[in-house]
Amino acid sequence: MDRNYVVLVDNQDNRLGIMEKLEAHQKGLLHRAFSVLIYNSKNELLIQQRALDKYHSGGLWTNATCSHPMDGESIVEAGYRRLFEEMGIHAALEVIGCFVYKADFTNGLVEHEYDYVLKGFSDAIPQINIDEVNDYRWISLIDLQNEIELSPEKFTFWFIELVNRNFLF
Repeated sequence: MDRNYVVLVDNQDNRLGIMEKLEAHQKGLLHRAFSVLIYNSKNELLIQQRALDKYHSGGLWTNATCSHPMDGESIVEAGYRRLFEEMGIHAALEVIGCFVYKADFTNGLVEHEYDYVLKGFSDAIPQINIDEVNDYRWISLIDLQNEIELSPEKFTFWFIELVNRNFLF
């Protein structure tokens, strides 16, 4: 399947079909996604600043990797693939939960995702893909919580949802 397609699902994550990614975001249709959390041996979280020219949320800080699985690809395989493509890191990943969220963006797009949360560990130095990532850093959970409280507008909607739903703590 082309990476420009997403897997449409219902509220129980039953596959309904596929659709071009931009069209699904224009229509606000529920689709499968994942968010990867990577911790190091200091219990710091790897966060990335999205590339400035992303189709939404460009320049905002978020978790190590977030994307959509290809049709027929498992969530763990997709997370592993995208973590390497975006951050140049290999790490064993496990699914720790999932949630559904919906967010409207100022550019008219709607993110409506059945989002699987994956967790892994790595002390590797990221080798970022500049087409996807503008910057990265490791941050303690306390410092992250403080930054989000002071400047929530600097973070993606779904990342704040991950924090609010206690996936990081």
